[in-house]
Amino acid sequence: MSHLNSSKPLIEFRNIVKSYKNILVLNNVSFSLNQGDIFGYIGPNGAGKSTTIKIMVGLIRDFSGTLLINGKNIKSSYLELFKNLGYHPQEAGFHRWKTVYQALRTFGKLSKLENRFLDSRIVEVLEFVNLKEVMNRKIIHLSGGMLQKLRLAQALLGEPEILVLDEPLTGLDPASRYQIKNLIKKLANSGKTILFSSHILSDVQDIATKIGILNLGNLVKIGSPSELQSEYHIGNRIQIEFDNDIDILDQLQNLNYIEQSENKSANVIVVSLKVEADLDESIHDLLQYLIENKYKLRRFNLLTPSLEDVYLKLVQGENNEF
Repeated sequence: MSHLNSSKPLIEFRNIVKSYKNILVLNNVSFSLNQGDIFGYIGPNGAGKSTTIKIMVGLIRDFSGTLLINGKNIKSSYLELFKNLGYHPQEAGFHRWKTVYQALRTFGKLSKLENRFLDSRIVEVLEFVNLKEVMNRKIIHLSGGMLQKLRLAQALLGEPEILVLDEPLTGLDPASRYQIKNLIKKLANSGKTILFSSHILSDVQDIATKIGILNLGNLVKIGSPSELQSEYHIGNRIQIEFDNDIDILDQLQNLNYIEQSENKSANVIVVSLKVEADLDESIHDLLQYLIENKYKLRRFNLLTPSLEDVYLKLVQGENNEF
C-alpha cells in the first residue's frame, strides 16, 4: 500500500449489490475515492450506509459487484489489503475496567503489531488525538469526547493508509466535535483517505471533500459540497440588511418572483426566490425596487443552499425519480 498508483482511484466500488433474504439493501452502488479524499457518506437510517462500511472493512464478504483497493480486488487480496485499513466502529468493544494504554495494547496485539513497535506507537497515536495525559485512566472514567478520540486512536494504531469511520462525531459536545473534525482534516492532509458516515450534515459540509447521498440502497448523488450546492439552486435566498429597522415584508410579497420573505432581526430580512425565477434578473429587479423606493441598504448577499437543503431535496418527497 505504500506504493500507491496515483493515476488510478485508491478505492473503487463497482456496482455493489447486497441483499438480506429478499430485501435489497444496496442497489448497484458505484463510487471512487482518491488518496487524500474525505468522503462524507450520508443518508437516512436504513439507507445502507452501515452495510457499505461493513463491506469496506471486510465484515460482510458475501456481496455482488467489485470492490478494488489500489487496483486489487478485496475478495482475492483480503489479508494484504486490510492491514492498511483502520476502522472506527460506532461502538468499539473496549473493556471498561482497562486503562487507555491497556486497551490500545490489546487492540495492537489483536492486529498482530510487533511488540517492539507497539509501545512507541501507542504513545504516538495518543499524542495525536490529545489523550496522552489520560493514558493510565480507566475507560469507565472517560468522557464521550475522549471515547471517540480513543476509537480514532485505535483505528490509527497500524498506520493505515485508509480510515473508515462510522459516525465519528455522534454524541459529542461542540468542542469535542471541533477537535475530531480538525484531526480528520489533519489526517487527510497527511495523505490518508477517509470514508466516514454521519447524520450531522453541517459537520459533513465542514470537512468532506466529496459527499455521497444514499437513499433506500441507491447512491442518489455524489459530488463535492460546492458541486452539490451549485447544482441545486434550491429556493435561492437573498439576505438584505438595512441601515435602520424596517417593515417591508408585505410589499415584497407582491413581487412575482418572491416565494416568501422573513425577518431575521429588526433590520435584516431573508427573501426566498421562486425556483423557476431567473436569478440574475430577480436580483436586478429587487435591487432596483429597493433603490427606487429609497431604502438604505447596508448589505445584500446571495445565500447558497446548504447541504441540508440539498439532502432534503434528494431524500424527502421529491426524489421519486431515483
